[in-house]
Amino acid sequence: MPPAFTVCVYCGSRPGLNPEFATAAQQVGNWIGHHGGQLVYGGGKSGLMGLVADAALAAGASVVGVIPQALVDKECAHLACTELHIVDTMHERKRMMAERADAFLALPGGIGTFEELFEVWTWRQLGYHDKPIGLLNVAGYYDKLLDFLNSATAQDFMGSWQMGLLRSATDAPGLLAELVGAAGMSPPPRLDQI
Repeated sequence: MPPAFTVCVYCGSRPGLNPEFATAAQQVGNWIGHHGGQLVYGGGKSGLMGLVADAALAAGASVVGVIPQALVDKECAHLACTELHIVDTMHERKRMMAERADAFLALPGGIGTFEELFEVWTWRQLGYHDKPIGLLNVAGYYDKLLDFLNSATAQDFMGSWQMGLLRSATDAPGLLAELVGAAGMSPPPRLDQI
């Protein structure tokens, strides 16, 4: 049976210092699995990446990892993924992840997470896709980034319509439900409360 939806999750290969980051990653994976969804992500086994994948697998989700050979060589791949695609470049990785996704969600992370988020957001504003994009602002992690983006909008380097393409929230289940709904998908009704 195919998954009800696929969420592409971008997040850190490190856990970060705040335990709320790990809790949020586990909530995301758990929600995807319990709602009949599929996770597509960067294929790593460490940090928030590993936590979201482990939680999704434990909740019964199909997990698709996409990872460059250079990271496999460093023993960073999560070998328990339902599907593990090994690619040559980061460009191939991001393309495959985007193609497999119905929606995108960024959790806390570093420059890789930022770059992935900004790329799919840029693609959305250029009309290359129409998939919803979410930013999970765990424990205020993205407060200063959101302030900066609002400043860029106030300085007329961005339009408010561009900011409107990025949904930001602090609640993982609520944001996931919003993204899946905006993608035209719906989780099984019996699981709406998870």
